[in-house]
Amino acid sequence: MRIVSGSFGALCAIGICARFSYALARTPVLPLFALYLGAGPEVIGWVVGISTVTGIFFKLPSGALSDWIGRGRTLFLGLLIFALTPFAYLLVWSTTALLAVRFIHGFATAVYGPVSMAIVADTAGSRKGEMLSWFSSLTIVGTLLGAPVGGFLLGTGGPGQHLARWDFLTVFLLSGLSGTMALILGLGLARNGAKVEKTLSFKEIYGRLFTGIKEVLSDQRIAITSWMEGLHLLAVGALEAFLPIYAIKVAGLSAFQVGLLWGVQVVTTILSKPLMGRTSDRYGRRLIIAAGLVFSALSFGAIPLLKDFSTLLVAAACFGFGEALVTSSANALVADLCQERHFGTAMGAFGTIFDLGHAAGPVLAGYLLLNFSYLQSFWIIAALSLASVPVFLWQVRTE
Repeated sequence: MRIVSGSFGALCAIGICARFSYALARTPVLPLFALYLGAGPEVIGWVVGISTVTGIFFKLPSGALSDWIGRGRTLFLGLLIFALTPFAYLLVWSTTALLAVRFIHGFATAVYGPVSMAIVADTAGSRKGEMLSWFSSLTIVGTLLGAPVGGFLLGTGGPGQHLARWDFLTVFLLSGLSGTMALILGLGLARNGAKVEKTLSFKEIYGRLFTGIKEVLSDQRIAITSWMEGLHLLAVGALEAFLPIYAIKVAGLSAFQVGLLWGVQVVTTILSKPLMGRTSDRYGRRLIIAAGLVFSALSFGAIPLLKDFSTLLVAAACFGFGEALVTSSANALVADLCQERHFGTAMGAFGTIFDLGHAAGPVLAGYLLLNFSYLQSFWIIAALSLASVPVFLWQVRTE
């Protein structure tokens, strides 16, 4: 099935519901739930990062297969996982079970992410940077709502607040309902935009899949650009896992305030990305990506220096602006560099590589926190992003 460009609004609505569902079960709920189950920092890192590990292995194949068997079929599979997996959290009583559910939940974004971006890239023409940014900004509204709503449902008390199991289960139930709504909307989109494509044999699918992968990965500029996004997401993953714990245990904030911190970051990203995407379409993407890496690294490194809610809000907003700079241009640059018929493969390769960074962030931060303070751990991660900037500017030259 092929999704036509007239369905852009429906695709955005699906993305909002799906991202809301996923965000509810992630930040700040997930690390606090792991803490409730008795996890230490290294286990919390794995709990937050394990769903992204799924993307490392499956984003590239799902994006590539969508190039040949149709976007609609692969999109539906991702939405089905969004709808069903949140209800499995209701049965979790140990960190081992939580790790297993998180790994399965990762299939949702592993399938949905590259396919949805490929759909937009298919129809955007020369406006890929702008349209991908608009799509990302609109669907990220779900993430924006998920963090503060999840924090609010957990409660507004301070660090002494006792969180009960029912507090977490309420959040997971709402996550499942939102995922189900995304699936219902996806069924309507597939039916309205359905067009049966030529059926390929297994041999044809296998051959074209690996031909596309080879062509995409043979361009080191695509690989390096994807790694830049991955290094940025190293910090994002670390924040997802340990900003809630730092803010509650060290800064003395409530779970609701932690959700607001994440919400401010996402709002800044939403407001900035379309403009940054349009700017990158007109003036080039390299310098915008480099500036975003520097901006997000500096604001990330400042967080453990702060304990006041208002100053942490400013740092979160600055990090969100840096994220807008990087993400508005990185996926568009990858799309620019690949052949049009391999958009899905390129987005899958891009997603696989940056997922390595996203998954490594919470795990690395967890192990660092076993031996270092928050300040030292965050500064080590920030230094990795800063050190990558000259490498990127030297190796990736397109304009």
